Amino acid sequence: MTAKELSRHQKGIVDRYYDNLDTIMLQKVQELVTELYLAMNTPKEDKLWERVEKALVNLKIKPKLIEHIMTKRSVEVLAKNLEDWLKKPAK
Repeated sequence: MTAKELSRHQKGIVDRYYDNLDTIMLQKVQELVTELYLAMNTPKEDKLWERVEKALVNLKIKPKLIEHIMTKRSVEVLAKNLEDWLKKPAK
């Protein structure tokens, strides 16, 4: 078996990961909101916002909304949008 070949079991795991990627990313953003609340006004805050931006891109959030959130850099704005995204039914 070469490095690029996956067993049927491994392929199933990878497929399920990508099937649930939106849920995984939403959970990651939830965790980041918590971390941002705790890290307010610390050097760690900038790195957390970078991670938020990457997660929002992975969630395929509209670029204008990402720009708005990143410009404001407000945990409250991010949390409110996250609340709205969690209310939407899964695709």
